[in-house]
Amino acid sequence: MRFSRILSLLLLSVFVVSCGSRKKVVTTKKEESRGEAREERVLTSSEDRQAEPRRNSYNYTVESYIAEFAPIAQEEMKLYRIPASITLAQGILESGAGRGDLTRRANNHFGIKCHDWEGDRVYHDDDRRGECFRKYKEARYSYRDHSLFLANRGRYASLFDLDPDDYRGWAKGLRKAGYATDRRYPDKLISLIERYELYRYDAEMLGKASPVYTSMPNENSESYVVRKGDTLYSIAKRYNTSVEELKRNNDLVGNTISIGQVLNIK
Repeated sequence: MRFSRILSLLLLSVFVVSCGSRKKVVTTKKEESRGEAREERVLTSSEDRQAEPRRNSYNYTVESYIAEFAPIAQEEMKLYRIPASITLAQGILESGAGRGDLTRRANNHFGIKCHDWEGDRVYHDDDRRGECFRKYKEARYSYRDHSLFLANRGRYASLFDLDPDDYRGWAKGLRKAGYATDRRYPDKLISLIERYELYRYDAEMLGKASPVYTSMPNENSESYVVRKGDTLYSIAKRYNTSVEELKRNNDLVGNTISIGQVLNIK
């Protein structure tokens, strides 16, 4: 009797274990949906983190500035014959691509001081402490004042005899006429114009085809325009640097580059 009771208990235990092993886990559509939503949030967060360095990069800031102010610079070119490329390059350089303190406080993109100004003003440290600068309600008024500043002063008159797309002549002439004391001022303007192809805005206003610059890469150059067949590896090898260094200098997440893209080498 005792033996049969023990046997019955053993058989019952085997039955319970076998039933438990066949138990299925059922996932409802609602749970699957929540899981997909969590995965989507993780992917979006990852993509945002990858895009963040690009949004904070100097190139992104300058490109955003150009997109916003190129139409205004072209309108000034139409009215006053000042190359849009020059106006944009000066705006980028003198306003810190729109992020400078004077620009944010006063919409003053060209560092124009008060002189005979009757409008609003702010005080900002420049050559001396607390100098007086013009303040504008909107940035476009700063662009117009820049045009008038150049057009109405006799020392800049010779610049208007240049071809309207001669940005090199304008860049050198501005310093010669006393616009800036920095001896590298023309080079800085020309570098910005050619790096970001600002000359295309001049060509567009004049109904011309944009010039194409095909100068061979120089190992001492600080930037390089990507051409067909280029890879990060081939460019890094050409300039005696590394792929990782190129990626750091240009805020690149992956190894993808495109024809016409400007890469910072140093």
